[in-house]
Amino acid sequence: MKEKLYTQFDPVFFEKTRLSMLTILFSEGTVSFNRFKKLLGGTDGAIYSHIQKLVKSGYIKQKKSIFKEKPQTEYTLTELGEETFKRYISFLESILKEHGEGESNERK
Repeated sequence: MKEKLYTQFDPVFFEKTRLSMLTILFSEGTVSFNRFKKLLGGTDGAIYSHIQKLVKSGYIKQKKSIFKEKPQTEYTLTELGEETFKRYISFLESILKEHGEGESNERK
């Protein structure tokens, strides 16, 4: 299994900031650009770039609207994004099972 540990997820999904975005979306459902910026930090350009890679890859979708007379963009997981994220969680759970949850505590 070791050779498959990190190769089953593409680099768009598995990059740290984008994986954080997917985790936030999975937890919160719908997230605005400003919410991402608040939670993750970074510049508008950096956040936007990560979002666009996730949109282009089909993991998230965006919806533009007007909120309090200001444009707002909100993001949600697509079916592919949700399925891939759940597969990632299962993958982590399988590693914990394979290596035993208690072993990691013993290593500290």
